Amino acid sequence: MAAAPPTQKQMSNVRWFLIFWIFLLAAIAFLDRVNISIAGPSIAESYRLTNVQLGTVFSALLWGYALLQTVGGRLADRFGPRRVLAAGVVWWGIFTALTAVVPAGIRFALIWFIAARFMLGAGEAVMFPASNQFVSRWIPRQERGLANGLIFSGVGIGAGLSPPLISYLVIQYGWRFSFWVCSVIGLIAGFVWYVSSRDTPAEHPRVSASELSLISSGLTLTSTPKQANREDSSKLVSWSRVLTSKDVLAVTVSYFCFGYVAWIFFSWFYIYLAQVRGLNLKSSAFYAMLPALAMAVFCVIGGKVSDAVTRSHGPRVGRCLLASAALLMAGVFVASGALAENARVASIILAGGAGTLYLAQSSFWSVTADLAGESCGSVSGFMNMGAQIGGAMTAQLTPWIARDFGWTASFLVAAGLCVLGSAAWLVVDPQHRLTMEEKSGVLAGALNNP
Repeated sequence: MAAAPPTQKQMSNVRWFLIFWIFLLAAIAFLDRVNISIAGPSIAESYRLTNVQLGTVFSALLWGYALLQTVGGRLADRFGPRRVLAAGVVWWGIFTALTAVVPAGIRFALIWFIAARFMLGAGEAVMFPASNQFVSRWIPRQERGLANGLIFSGVGIGAGLSPPLISYLVIQYGWRFSFWVCSVIGLIAGFVWYVSSRDTPAEHPRVSASELSLISSGLTLTSTPKQANREDSSKLVSWSRVLTSKDVLAVTVSYFCFGYVAWIFFSWFYIYLAQVRGLNLKSSAFYAMLPALAMAVFCVIGGKVSDAVTRSHGPRVGRCLLASAALLMAGVFVASGALAENARVASIILAGGAGTLYLAQSSFWSVTADLAGESCGSVSGFMNMGAQIGGAMTAQLTPWIARDFGWTASFLVAAGLCVLGSAAWLVVDPQHRLTMEEKSGVLAGALNNP
């Protein structure tokens, strides 16, 4: 007698547990990135660094992160998200710790900080390309907006926890201790990820038949992930194809603008509140939390809404138009907050800008997963490289613009880039596919076939 088919009660939810763990890794990754912004004044005082020099240290992480994005994405495509992400967590845990061992009286301390932060960024480069490769293998299309929203809400949580946590540790134990704590937290979380995760649902012993069926029915991969791992890199989408896709280029331009704006909040907002708006340490730490918490909340809302609108009106509206509108609204908030006279009112309005910006976050990663299939690590890494170049430019340009034209000008530049990023989404067609099909022994791409 045949066994009864699995019921809804027998449905496992392993995919959501692993999404939750990637959320934690994202939070830790941003804790490791943003901690130096909070500890920055103490470091600058200890080593006699100017704000412009401190901006160079901030940007070093982002240059390492940006330049290794495509490499990180390709590694995730070739070797799978489990090993690549675990190795990345160990790497960035080590270099977070090394940031704290710069001797107090050393010559060329600035170079040491730049090198350590660059290498930290290089290790973190695998984080989101690997997570997007995981999404493409584990999450059906109809759930990708929510999955990416949850993952990137970790960005807001990590950045939001940084001001109170790092401020407390710096005050109580010194800035070096705060980096040791961040390093240990990351290493523990990376170990749990490696033990509990697998590259594919079929490989995981706790995935039920019903969950496996649900996942398989909504994937966009053209071959099984295990087969993809064994293929030579030439079987993946070529870089020439990526660089000639208007959809990839447009979403990368938009993500450059997104990254520029986001990193004003990650790298300079705390210092802006303390030095420009005149808030004390406690108030600065509190108000610096608001943009990050808004990012965390709106990121999940944006993913949920994007999935719902995509189901009812298609991906062009649910992914592209929603993201375009979100970036436009973010520009309005950022400009308004910069012009507000009251420091606390300005902080709240600017936090609204950060939140509306992150309404668009899941769209970037959902669209690249749909466009690229099993090459989504490479393509999303290329896209994320654009965002991190934008972030690196923010870290360095913001204090220069502020010095010569004032801090209001720095935020107005960010608002203008929101408008540009909004416009770029209007030329993206999420139903295009970057595929590689073998016909008569010749690899051919089908750019426009859904």
